[in-house]
Amino acid sequence: MTLFTPTRPRVHRPHSPPKEPRLPRLPAGVDVSASAAVFLIALPLSLGIALATGAPLQAGLVAAAVGGLVAGRLGGSPLQVSGPAAGLTVVTAELIQRYGWRTTCAITVLAGLAQLALAALRVARSALAVSPAIVHGMLAGIGVTIALAQLHIVLGGTPRISAVDNALGLPSELLHARPASLAISALTIGILLAWPRLPGRVGGFARKAPAALVAVAGATLLAVATGLTVPRVDLPSWSSHALPGLPDGPVLGIAAGVLTITLVTSVQSLLSAVAVDKLVAARPDRGRGVPRSNLDRELAGQGAANVVSGALGGLPVAGVAVRSVANVSAGAVSRASTMLHGLWIVLAALLLVPVLDLIPLAALAALVMVVGVQMVSITHIRTVTRHREVVVYAVTLAGVVLIGLLEGVALGIAVAVAVALHRLARTRITREERDGLHLLRVRGQLTFLAVPRLSRALHQIPAGSAVTVELDGSFMDHAAYEALSDWTAGHLAHGGSVETTGPSDGPAAPARIPSAADSPHPCCRPWTPWRNHRCGERPPAAPAPSAGSPTAHQLAHGIGTFQRNTAPLVRDELARLAREGQRPSQLFLTCADSRLVTSMITASGPGDLFTVRNVGNLVPLPGEESGDDSVAAAIEYAVEVLRVESITVCGHSGCGAMQALLSAGPAEPATPLRRWLRHGLPSLERMASRRHAWARISGRLPADEIEQLCLTNVVQQLEHLRAYESVARRLADGSLTLHGMYFHVGEAQAYLLSDADEVRGYDDVFHGVPPSVAVARAS
Repeated sequence: MTLFTPTRPRVHRPHSPPKEPRLPRLPAGVDVSASAAVFLIALPLSLGIALATGAPLQAGLVAAAVGGLVAGRLGGSPLQVSGPAAGLTVVTAELIQRYGWRTTCAITVLAGLAQLALAALRVARSALAVSPAIVHGMLAGIGVTIALAQLHIVLGGTPRISAVDNALGLPSELLHARPASLAISALTIGILLAWPRLPGRVGGFARKAPAALVAVAGATLLAVATGLTVPRVDLPSWSSHALPGLPDGPVLGIAAGVLTITLVTSVQSLLSAVAVDKLVAARPDRGRGVPRSNLDRELAGQGAANVVSGALGGLPVAGVAVRSVANVSAGAVSRASTMLHGLWIVLAALLLVPVLDLIPLAALAALVMVVGVQMVSITHIRTVTRHREVVVYAVTLAGVVLIGLLEGVALGIAVAVAVALHRLARTRITREERDGLHLLRVRGQLTFLAVPRLSRALHQIPAGSAVTVELDGSFMDHAAYEALSDWTAGHLAHGGSVETTGPSDGPAAPARIPSAADSPHPCCRPWTPWRNHRCGERPPAAPAPSAGSPTAHQLAHGIGTFQRNTAPLVRDELARLAREGQRPSQLFLTCADSRLVTSMITASGPGDLFTVRNVGNLVPLPGEESGDDSVAAAIEYAVEVLRVESITVCGHSGCGAMQALLSAGPAEPATPLRRWLRHGLPSLERMASRRHAWARISGRLPADEIEQLCLTNVVQQLEHLRAYESVARRLADGSLTLHGMYFHVGEAQAYLLSDADEVRGYDDVFHGVPPSVAVARAS
């Protein structure tokens, strides 16, 4: 923890010499190597996707080059790689079959213009509102469709028009499989699956080459060496390359094609950009120097790329996950890697045509088929199952395969809306009687849809009786409120009593939910959830915890209060942290004492502090953990992986661990607590040593021996931290600082150790932090 210090305003001198013009920066070495890795993956994939769509093979190379150069330069996600995407295969193939290649290019141009218009309206984040179950179902359906079509080419045949026809035609294709094509495909698939799993040091070195490139190259060498007669890539002359023409077809059909490509490319690119941000944040360097994605700019970049790609006779362009992952994993730090990969594609398309013409079509089909199968992700299925959205996923997948992409997505959206409405309308109302007290429980959201059942249950309660209405939901609409209020007024008029509560702390003592008209609780706020609205009143003693004990009910009540009051306020911030991962700047190591609320005394929130708590805020010296490496592991993770910028050791007054150290006798049994507290013995020795003066608190001596040991222990644990190799290394290069802190519980006063970097000095002084001094919040 550090203090904010005032900074001097920058003075601009009118007579300072003019700055020299900056020379253009050359790409970093990691960007060049990353671009080569991405190029080696993109080249065979681009040809394979073009083959799967039925477009000219050169169209895949055009889209890859434009995606790298145009989207890479203009897009808002620096490390995302764009190009022809497998997710667009079904859409593009259908458009080519229906309207021809030249009209499909024109549709791509129009879709790009539509993306530019959407980017100008700044609606990029709206695309992320689509349920992930729909997106994953759409991609899985596309993957199934691709795999079924390419399987025909793998067997040496020709794919049919629809996925259903391809599935029905497989038995006949299997009976007439061509051995040459099957051998080429089997070798390609075998290399694709085995290459990432090569063992040993040699395997680790070999895995640096992309599996896709090795598989296609191996299949090509086999075909050339054995002289197999199989269909091969046939890149026509660039002079005969087909360019777009005026749209020729029904207006509604063309508009539907434009809408489909716009939606699919936009959603896929934006979701991929968000995923790239997560990957960058998870790198060892935490993505330092790499800005987060600007989604509106990314949408504009994708639109410009589609305009250029369509105008040059290329496939539709979108951000793609496989190449983006390769780019991030290779250590790219700027958009130069994406652009260079586009440049390498251009050079290959101009100079390597004779080599590309040797590639068997069966190898490309096998490559794309494997990609299609991998689009049906088991991880995604587990995720949607865990969130109870498997029905949405399954309907979307089936709709895309059986009917079509746009129709399948529309079905998925309809089912997702129906599921949401079902959850909103699902309300359980139960009624029971206990010793003359009628208890009406309402579980779920209370909307107008539940009013008939609520009214029926309320009117079954005898007039003049005592009633408790327990509401366990976060929402009540106006109709339900009116129904409950009218019944309450009538019941009270007939001599009854009504109490409205949340989840009860126990049958005998329900906790009343205050309405908007109730008076506030100034004595409790802003710690209302923590204080349970008791306003300084100590809760009654509870028996030992059990499933139905008051303690368990109190915990459940606290969780419910969080869900109702606090969760809506922090949901957006927690959603951002879930997407981007944690990036704390401090490791905060403190005691497990229940009176120490770290978020309260540091004014920190979610994602600010990486907190480690143990009895006595102890840091075992390296090698003395005796089987418990938890503290050492946390230090290593915070310093090496999270790359925190500071470590704070925080002690506190009245520490029970320090009291136990002072009162321990030599003959006491070696319990787990005693074995752990031995890591505090150096603090006892330091306090007894004549070489170290006693610590002071803002000029005064400690109140007693316990407080002195609490202060000395903070200083000693900071010295233990220096013994860790990772900490010492970061301290040496100036990228890490150490801080000591002491919190006086009774005074609610925090003290900071001055000069924590000189903990070996004789004067260890803790200075109080006055309210007028702003304490830096971890970010």
